Amino acid sequence: MTQSSGKHYFYIGLILAMSSSLFIGGSFILKKKGLLRLARKGSMRAGQGGHAYLKEWLWWAGLLSMGAGEVANFAAYAFAPATLVTPLGALSVLVSAILSSYFLNEKLNLHGKIGCLLSITGSTVMVIHAPQEEEVETLNEISHKLGDPGFMVFATLIVIVSLILIFVVGPRHGQSNVLVYITICSVIGALSVSCVKGLGIVIKELFAGKPVLKHPLAWILLLSLIVCVSTQINYLNRALDIFNTSIVTPIYYVFFTTSVLTCSAILFKEWQHMAADDIIGTFSGFLTIIVGIFLLHAFKDVNFTLANLPVSLHKNDRGMNGSLPNPYERFNHDEENTSHVGDLQSTEGMSSRRNGNLSAS
Repeated sequence: MTQSSGKHYFYIGLILAMSSSLFIGGSFILKKKGLLRLARKGSMRAGQGGHAYLKEWLWWAGLLSMGAGEVANFAAYAFAPATLVTPLGALSVLVSAILSSYFLNEKLNLHGKIGCLLSITGSTVMVIHAPQEEEVETLNEISHKLGDPGFMVFATLIVIVSLILIFVVGPRHGQSNVLVYITICSVIGALSVSCVKGLGIVIKELFAGKPVLKHPLAWILLLSLIVCVSTQINYLNRALDIFNTSIVTPIYYVFFTTSVLTCSAILFKEWQHMAADDIIGTFSGFLTIIVGIFLLHAFKDVNFTLANLPVSLHKNDRGMNGSLPNPYERFNHDEENTSHVGDLQSTEGMSSRRNGNLSAS
């Protein structure tokens, strides 16, 4: 593969990854609106195991949008390394958060907006310092890598953890803990990306005229991808039905990105030939994303906007300049202090009476 064709593939993968994020971010909104319409009709909700959403056209529109995004994502993984494609999924967080504030009346305060920007910044840093994956161009090469003992152990652990979450933890805590269903989607997503990478190579060899369809691995990858994607859709629907979209989307992004980067590093040995500055840059970018996600999640109920910022700054400036409050502010302050002292005295009196009664008894 020449350097010019490698850059050409890089930009194709970049464009496909960005368009994928737009489609997927919009799909969350369409599917959520469909689920909300069903809830108003009194249908059994997806979070309780119902499948009435299959009759809702808005949900199908969201599914088609997600399908278009996944197809673009599928193609992006075939042209570019996973460490480039996966971090760009942060764009779907931004798209979903903005659209949910307009179409779902879900509040996105100043902290959430800063969190989205930090997620984008962190993703950009990760792309700049992304490790170069080992080039795998044939189905025999990907077969050899999938049979590596390290990847086999990793895949086995993912299957075991997924089964425990689905059959043990999910029925007990899935309705109250947002991490349960999202973790299922994320860890299985790591395997689905591996299948996508393998099928991308199958498609390339098929267009080159090679008899890859006779290889059993091609059909194993296709079947595994169908099972993984079906499971992801099912549990992502449950998470969206129960929890806020602006919470589900960013947490899913962090968990999914972590799983995919781990899987890609184990499968393609991407980190072995990285320079120290690229390693630091990659981890710094990812930590920046996590900080952004934290701001988006932890302060979602705080009603703080840009309109409140000048008031806060004005109060701070007044305190720094040492200006005296006006008589009304001083009167209110004194009244609050008096009330506070009275409450303390009342509390101390009750405490002393309580102690006296205890000592008397």
